[in-house]
Amino acid sequence: MFSVMTPQLVLMGGGARRETATVLARLGIRHPLIVTDKFLVQTGVVGEIEAVLRAAGLSVGIFDETVPDPTVRVIEAGVARLQAEPFDGLLAIGGGSPMDTAKAMAVLAKGGGAMRDYKVPASADQADLPVICIPTTAGTGSEVTRFAVITDEATDEKMLIMGLACLPRAAIVDYELTLTKPLRLTADTGIDALTHAIEAYVSRKATPLSDVYALEAMRLIYPNLRTACFEPGNHAAREAMMRGATLAGLAFSNASVALVHGMSRPIGAFFHVPHGLSNAMLLPAVTAFSAPAALERYGTVARTLGLASAEEGDQAAVSALLDALSALNRDLTVPTPEAYGIDEARYMGLMERMAEQALASGSPGNNPRVPTADEIVTLYRAAYR
Repeated sequence: MFSVMTPQLVLMGGGARRETATVLARLGIRHPLIVTDKFLVQTGVVGEIEAVLRAAGLSVGIFDETVPDPTVRVIEAGVARLQAEPFDGLLAIGGGSPMDTAKAMAVLAKGGGAMRDYKVPASADQADLPVICIPTTAGTGSEVTRFAVITDEATDEKMLIMGLACLPRAAIVDYELTLTKPLRLTADTGIDALTHAIEAYVSRKATPLSDVYALEAMRLIYPNLRTACFEPGNHAAREAMMRGATLAGLAFSNASVALVHGMSRPIGAFFHVPHGLSNAMLLPAVTAFSAPAALERYGTVARTLGLASAEEGDQAAVSALLDALSALNRDLTVPTPEAYGIDEARYMGLMERMAEQALASGSPGNNPRVPTADEIVTLYRAAYR
């Protein structure tokens, strides 16, 4: 027996953003609060969608104070804005940060208290206002997941918030919004999506349906990631990446992520490394650590990515996978923590605390090989250079 959690509606394809008013009307939303960031306001992306809504007779508010790695302070400011008018829905436009911000706002507005009250192992299942997401990057998959990650500035902890209240009511997935994204953002979000698919497939919580989502996401993402980075105007590659990222989101929303994400969040919290980039820093080393406990699954990953033939054994296939993940990082100039400029003494001094936070998130417990705190510290050390 297994459960399946998805939005009520996912509208996908080039130009889908122009149907935003229709989607909101189907959900009975007349007065949405747009949750976004100042950059997307300045570029005109938000204005285009806002114009569509106003032309349809909707009354629209805007909260544009979201930041990378959304913080408790921003969530609280967003709730204050939400409570200033009788909004009947939240429309998140942007990458993972605006989408996670909107989800957390809905949770906190309903339940009150402190954001920390809702972090895992608590289950955030109650919200009054629907969240609709329009992703502008092909990576986080947050538009279809039951997760949000919020940083507590007081403790430098990235808190995992999980529950039905974080599951968007609808997602509008338009790859055209990614055509102008620069190489670094495309690479980081793309590797994030690939990590979602791989971790969902090898997760101890994987289901037959999450496997379908994960494998198809890998087939779409891996052969198109380099093209999307180096040929940013390539519509076919951008569309494949967007579809793959959403499928990967559906996969890990139902199967959960594992050790890479558990270790990645503390690096982002303490050193302000973008989430996808910190995943990329860790993916090869964590895969090498985990693969012996699930050779068949990782072998299937390698074959799905086209790295091994059906006749090759799992050990050879996994070896090819490890080589390919390292090559992908080289090709996309993913830095090590050292090359990124993270101070060695501070990094080494925080490893035990980062390991504690990683384990507390619950994600490492989904890994094929469940690590001890000491093993996580060893992996952090190995990944530094």
